[in-house]
Amino acid sequence: MVRRRRSGVETVTKAAGSASVFIDGEAGTTGLGIRDRLRDVPGITVRSIDNDKRKDPAARKELMAQVDAVVLCLPDDAAKESVALAAELGDAAPRILDASTAHRVAPGWVYGFPEMAPEQAAAIAASRHVTNPGCYPTGAIALLKPLVEAGVLPADYPIAVHAVSGYSGGGKSMIEDYEAHRAPAFELYGLTLEHKHVPEIHNYTGLVRRPIFIPSVGTFRQGMLVTVALHLDLLAGAPKPGDLEALLAAYFQGSDLVSVQPAADLKGRIEPEALNDTDRLELRVFGNEARGQALLVARLDNLGKGASGAAVQNLKVMLGLSKGARAAA
Repeated sequence: MVRRRRSGVETVTKAAGSASVFIDGEAGTTGLGIRDRLRDVPGITVRSIDNDKRKDPAARKELMAQVDAVVLCLPDDAAKESVALAAELGDAAPRILDASTAHRVAPGWVYGFPEMAPEQAAAIAASRHVTNPGCYPTGAIALLKPLVEAGVLPADYPIAVHAVSGYSGGGKSMIEDYEAHRAPAFELYGLTLEHKHVPEIHNYTGLVRRPIFIPSVGTFRQGMLVTVALHLDLLAGAPKPGDLEALLAAYFQGSDLVSVQPAADLKGRIEPEALNDTDRLELRVFGNEARGQALLVARLDNLGKGASGAAVQNLKVMLGLSKGARAAA
């Protein structure tokens, strides 16, 4: 591999069989996580731009023309600008994976959750434009979509999704506040009920009634729990908690990253940090059969399967290095 520098861009002559990736916004939490994970992925070369050229459209466009894929780790408006910049390259435009919320329900973009449906990994592999899922929606969609598709959970069921995340999901300012002990131990937010993750939860679960989403943040760096409470007598066939567990297990059978675990093993308690520094997603069904109630719980690392880990999984599928749904990131 030959390297040279021009206009603040590191130009690389790639080795045969390798793929190159430019992380636009690599200095942020998600970008750094993606870069760290890609160090262990054979066949991918990460390309960089000089710090003083990070906001230079000409330099970024020059680098985009030289790589196979661009990952956007940017605010929504900046991500849209980068997509427009890449489009100016025409046939030379790279494939794009957007980690922002800008395109998660946009026409022409494929949702990057390979396990979401049997055909999803193939759609990701074929698409020029893939959008990385949100951390909270990853858990919510995994819990709800299989039950809606099975006809057990009515599509118009009044769903409320409650979730708690580590503070690393809140970006630079929130991280600084928590680590400087300026933030509260726990807080609810998004209480206008207009959180930016609601559209993708609504869109990809198959629900026709708009769900309520109540996120929260606690005094721990990373880790996440997403929960949905159900009254079983309002579901089709009045299933038992074990029936819901079996449906979820069948839906994700064979997946290396998404698993359904027995709730009984946790003896009525669950904490959010057990999957930290992994790319796994665990689903559980807690229930009280006598009361006809169940609680669906998803656990994941908001920086793993909820962000950087999902991005690397998608990149590998897009670049032909993995089949996606049945292969670990």
